[in-house]
Amino acid sequence: MELTDIQRKFVLHWGEMGSMWGVNRTVSQIHALLFVRGKPMHAEELSETLGVARSNVSNSLKELQAWNLVRVTHILGDRRDYFETSVDVWELFRTVVRERKEREFDPTVRMLREIVASPDFQKEPADAQDRIRSTMDLMGKLATWADEMLRLSPGTLDKVLTLGASVQKFVRGDAVPAPRKDGDADAHHASLPMI
Repeated sequence: MELTDIQRKFVLHWGEMGSMWGVNRTVSQIHALLFVRGKPMHAEELSETLGVARSNVSNSLKELQAWNLVRVTHILGDRRDYFETSVDVWELFRTVVRERKEREFDPTVRMLREIVASPDFQKEPADAQDRIRSTMDLMGKLATWADEMLRLSPGTLDKVLTLGASVQKFVRGDAVPAPRKDGDADAHHASLPMI
């Protein structure tokens, strides 16, 4: 399959970004190709399109399946496995957040709780105890926030993110409108989004 210039740029950039996030470049490129194409592809087609070894494609697909980002599908009359990913950016976002939270974040929160619960923790210097407790508290709050965000529908999550950006601007004072000329004291509240 021949990629357009736009598709090639997207796939190459996604591969570079994946490397920065600690994901193998080929894994990221395969995911980007499946996403931008929006149709199932078999491993040989992925290998040929990206110019990478078939074994690399096979290993990358296994990793994407383990992350729940790619699923196997079949086409009538063709015995090969085809692979596809969601074309819903919100579903992909939620999958990545959920998977990274379960694999990376949650084990760290558990480890911090074990440390704080250990009888030896009290033997640590008070300032070290404070830093570890603060880290545990912050990570616990972030974990709770992430769980709540993952429960929201994509439409509601979009509204929350938009509202969050508006609240940040308001708190910083970036979005404070000038009062109306009629002197209405509540005029500055008119531009705040309604919850």
